This record gives sequence, C-alpha cells and structure tokens, in this order.
Amino acid sequence: MAEAIAIYHSMAEFYASMGGTLEQEVEFTIHRLEKVHGDVPVKSPLFRANYYSIIIIGSGRGRYIIDNHSYATKPYTIYFTNPGHLKGFEIHELATGFVITFAESFLKQYVREDIFDEFPFLIAEVAPPQYTNQDIFQEFNDLGNQLIREYQSHSNYKFKIIGSLMVVLLLKIKEKFWRTYDPINESDSRSQIVLTFKRNLEKHFRDLTAGNVDTLYQVQDYAEAQYLHPSYLSTVIKSKTGKSVNNWIAEKVIAEAQAILSRSSVSIQEVAYQLGFQEPGHFSRYFKKHTGMSPSVFRENL
Repeated sequence: MAEAIAIYHSMAEFYASMGGTLEQEVEFTIHRLEKVHGDVPVKSPLFRANYYSIIIIGSGRGRYIIDNHSYATKPYTIYFTNPGHLKGFEIHELATGFVITFAESFLKQYVREDIFDEFPFLIAEVAPPQYTNQDIFQEFNDLGNQLIREYQSHSNYKFKIIGSLMVVLLLKIKEKFWRTYDPINESDSRSQIVLTFKRNLEKHFRDLTAGNVDTLYQVQDYAEAQYLHPSYLSTVIKSKTGKSVNNWIAEKVIAEAQAILSRSSVSIQEVAYQLGFQEPGHFSRYFKKHTGMSPSVFRENL
C-alpha cells in the first residue's frame, strides 16, 4: 500500500499536526535541531508543504527526500527546500544545528518584494545539499545563532531585524552555492512544476470540452493543484517558460475557441458555456481582446 502523504497548506497547519501552535501571525520560525528531534532514530511521514526550509546541520547523520531524490545528511551539511515538493527525512544520529522555516509572505513583507529577482535560486526545483567545510559552516552557524536570539527576543523590531539577517543568510547561500544559477537554464523540460502545470492545463480543457466541468480554472486553481502559493507558481512558470500562467490559459482558451468555431455550427453562447464562461458577453470581449476580432467575425472570415 502506498504511503499516505500529508498536505500542509500553511506553517500553522504543520505545527498543528505536530501537536503545537504557531504563536505569531508572521510565518517564520527557527529552532535548534537537537530540541526538535531529541529522540533518535526519527522517520517522518512524506508530506507537502507551502513553505521554505533551510537546515544548517553541524553534526548528526541521516537522509532527506525531495520528490524522487534521496540525499545523505552529515556534519556541515546545508540544504534548503522549496514549497510544493514531496518531502521526508530520517535522522539516524542526533543532529545539531538549526531548522528555519518561512513562507513567501514573510519574504515579501520583511525581506523585499522582488525577492525572486534577487534570489532566483528560491524557485530552483532541484536543490541538492551542500557539504561544506568547518570554516564555511561556521559562517552559517553564526547567522543561525543571531537569528535564534532575535526570534526569542521580545523586541518590537524583532521581525524587521530577522528580515535583515535573512538577507545576509540568503546572500551567503547565493555566494557560496548558487552564484551562477539561472532559472531559464533549469529548462521547463526538466521542471516538474512546469510539466505538471501543462498536464493540468490540458486535462482541464479536455474536461471542459467534454462537459465534465463548467468553470474555467484560474491561476489559484492551478496553484492549489500543486499545493503552491499562486504568486510562486506564477513566478516559476514565467521564469522558466517566458510566459505567465494567464498567458498560457488565454492561449489555450483562444485555441480551443477557434477550433470549436471552425469545426462546428454551435452558437457563440454555447461556445462560451462550453469553455467555462458564465456570460457569453464576457467570452466575446475576451476573444476580441486576444485576437482583435469578435467570435462572430472570426467565424465569418473562415
């Protein structure tokens, strides 16, 4: 029997599953690994989560899983995981270090709005661990200690200070491991998010034209299908294909509409309903916006 996969749409859901609570509205946490996983061995269930993790491991041994990849963890390992991936971990020998979790909302509020432009590796789909030496590890360990001190403080400026420290941490990760990363080079042919989006897009339009569904999916729907935040999905698709999710949807709508108008004599109203538009007038305006002519004129010009 296949192993059940837990789905966490927020960090609050993840903490609730562990029997705890996220005690602040800001979606950022940092904990010492030895306090989180005091008893070993530990094997987590497989799960998907809509947040980032950075793990700084000073000692200990085990492995972690991202999608169909399995990686060893050992002293001086640093790795991060992005939202939406299938994840799991095992701890064979007590680990020391830090586990940092944060959501996209934290990055955009306390780090910077154009976070993916400055740190494109945050949308990398394959992020293998970095096995460092003691000197490089010490730089990250020092930042971990600074972050946890601020996180445990009661300062009114706590999360602003943490945001500034996270800029330093992300810059260090970029400098040491991802200096030349370009999301375009991680082509859409190897991108699981892109491939899944394209499959979902095709399936949805097959369901629409077959009458199995009657609502046109939007960005939110495609994001939820992969347990991703809509803006994160949009960023990944745009950076790796050159087109936004809305562009992909629009091109598919127009292609399907033109095919139906060309091959059948059904009314414009029926074409609109078949493609998930609740108002035929909305469909006609949408079609004209993207083609420069109304559906009726398109059909007359055939």
